[in-house]
Amino acid sequence: MRKLQAFKLASLPFLLAASGSGWAQSAPAAPPIDKNIIDFEADKLDYDDRADIVTATGNVNIEREGNRVRADKVVWQRKTGQVMATGNVAVTSPGGDVAYGDSIELTDTLKDGVVRELLIVLANGGRIAARTGARKDNVSVLDNAAYSPCAVTDDAGCPKNPSWKLKARKITYNPAQNRIRFKGARLELFGLELPALPGFSIPADNSGGGTTGILAPDLRYSRANGLEATLPVYLQISPNRDLTITPHLYTNVLPALEANYRALTGVGAYQVGGFATYGSRLPAGTVGADSERDFRGYFFANGRFQINPKISIKASTRLATDRTFLRRYDISRDDRLRSVLNVERTSKSSYFSVAGFGFQTLRSDDNQGQVPIALPLIDYRKRFVDPLIGGRLEVQLNSLAISRTSGQDTQRVFSSVRWDVRRITSLGQEIQLTGFARGDIYHTDESAATRTAIYRGRDGYQTRFITAGAAEIRWPFIGRLFGGTQRITPRFQIVASPGTKNLSLPNEDARSIDLEDTNLFALNRFPGYDRFEDGTRVVYGADWAFDVANFSLQANIGQSYRLSSKIRLFPDGTGLTNQSSDVVGRATLKYKRFVSLTHRYRLDKDSLDIRRNELDATIGTDATYATIGYLRLKRNVDISIEDLRDREEARVGGRAQLARYWSVFGSAIVDLTSRRDDPTSLSDGFSPVRTRLGVAYEDDCLKLGFTWRRDFDATGDARRGNSYQLELSFRNLGR
Repeated sequence: MRKLQAFKLASLPFLLAASGSGWAQSAPAAPPIDKNIIDFEADKLDYDDRADIVTATGNVNIEREGNRVRADKVVWQRKTGQVMATGNVAVTSPGGDVAYGDSIELTDTLKDGVVRELLIVLANGGRIAARTGARKDNVSVLDNAAYSPCAVTDDAGCPKNPSWKLKARKITYNPAQNRIRFKGARLELFGLELPALPGFSIPADNSGGGTTGILAPDLRYSRANGLEATLPVYLQISPNRDLTITPHLYTNVLPALEANYRALTGVGAYQVGGFATYGSRLPAGTVGADSERDFRGYFFANGRFQINPKISIKASTRLATDRTFLRRYDISRDDRLRSVLNVERTSKSSYFSVAGFGFQTLRSDDNQGQVPIALPLIDYRKRFVDPLIGGRLEVQLNSLAISRTSGQDTQRVFSSVRWDVRRITSLGQEIQLTGFARGDIYHTDESAATRTAIYRGRDGYQTRFITAGAAEIRWPFIGRLFGGTQRITPRFQIVASPGTKNLSLPNEDARSIDLEDTNLFALNRFPGYDRFEDGTRVVYGADWAFDVANFSLQANIGQSYRLSSKIRLFPDGTGLTNQSSDVVGRATLKYKRFVSLTHRYRLDKDSLDIRRNELDATIGTDATYATIGYLRLKRNVDISIEDLRDREEARVGGRAQLARYWSVFGSAIVDLTSRRDDPTSLSDGFSPVRTRLGVAYEDDCLKLGFTWRRDFDATGDARRGNSYQLELSFRNLGR
């Protein structure tokens, strides 16, 4: 193969003249390299000095300033600057896009030209095909063209028709703007040609660069609202700001308008949005009441800002005009909305936070005046290394003010210090020692307004001082079993704390107490700060793990025993009421990525009745799988304690791959609680809450799905009934 590389094309005739009909045996020194240099390669090169035409044939490759041309034959007319490439032509741009054609006419810059029977393969895999196309200043304009981001071959390399493509009278591709623009376009879906579309543009890849335009529509049906159609409009305000406005049209109710504004700043990002309409509503929890017509809406905003490497600000708010709006318009099924503002400073050894929380209840039987507002919540923590024996010290300062518009108000401040040290003995035993001290000051008003007596405390100022110490030992034993490895770790802990005030103080954050394997060995088994478990107790249990190829099984079990008998601190049914606690444990089984199963339980210490039975399982592959969840709380608690109600619930879901691109999916939630378990329950022992069933198609560039859902709960104007949704999304469209 004869080659000429890294020489200015303008010097080529002089080299040919010096060597006659063949190549020169020695080439003159190349001039200084600059951007006009052309890399040139071919099997044969001829030069007509009279016509000033250079002809290259056989595996021709030319490159200039990142533009590359490959062809069977290239003819360059030096007088006009025209370069004609024929036979298996491929032109590659600096960005990686490749244009294929039977022939192409270019200028000697290799940037501009005209191509016949053109196929452009974009860097991300998308394709544009046309009878003819022209490129100028790196912008391609194609007539009677078609575009599709879909693959045109299957895994075996055999040709296949794309699931969708856009045909247009004219397509303009601008790689600098990363946009593809269409005029006179029609969408072809599975071979079916849909009505004409207006002029629009899409990004050339999935980089997320947006432009003003119409996004993919959405279509659904519900019993309450009838047929719903949405047509989002996307507005690109600037490279870092956008606005999406979505009209919602219904057949049974008045239209609604949704908006979402997003912005990216130099220190963070935020978004503000809302959903508004004017219509009728029924107050939550009412039956047969007259409807009210009024403005209805939902507002949300959130953001996070990193002021510097240590200081960050997080804020979010969610507000609704009434308790049924979110469910009625299928926005959310949350029963509480939270607003929060939090300023944090974090370093390697310290943490400082000032936060505020507000809540809006959407539950029909809740009194908004009883819902707390936490402002401010101040928390500071600092860690030190113990200079004496190498343990760790942590100091904490905490302050909280809780107010209610028609309920109990509580203020709390405390300071604490905790010391932990961990050692490994020569026999392999792990020993951990803990020391703890804390001082609290509380102030309470209107405690009688709290419905549950054990949460009230006393009005006025109260103080409390807490000290506690703990020692825990773990002794792992490791050995072979069935070709794998097993590990047995007995655990023993003793915790001691002098008697202290508890019931005379309000309880705002330590209400949902329930003995589990996760808190069995905790220093304080209450979930918050307002209650602290005093007295002396021993805790004992064991962990077991077995691992073999692709399979693992882990389990633990344990119980505690209180050495002293005193006034009951824990409500009945929590597993901690008597001197001996209930038995708690957990087992987790995994097999490859095919099976994952976790079982948690609590057994009554006397009868071994199951007081807590919880199962979560996932079985299958990414394409076909089933999920199962089951929870049974049979604690026999006092029904006046709303945070500890008994409950039984089952959840199932799954997806089955029927063919390469088709699948069916579904899910169901069933309330199995009976009035024997919870006298306040409205369930009859088998009450479906929500069911869902659907079918979906998904390939490399199209998602199509149809979903049926039935809701069985009704609150106000959020009626029970069926709803249907059609989802359709195209890769690179609707952005």
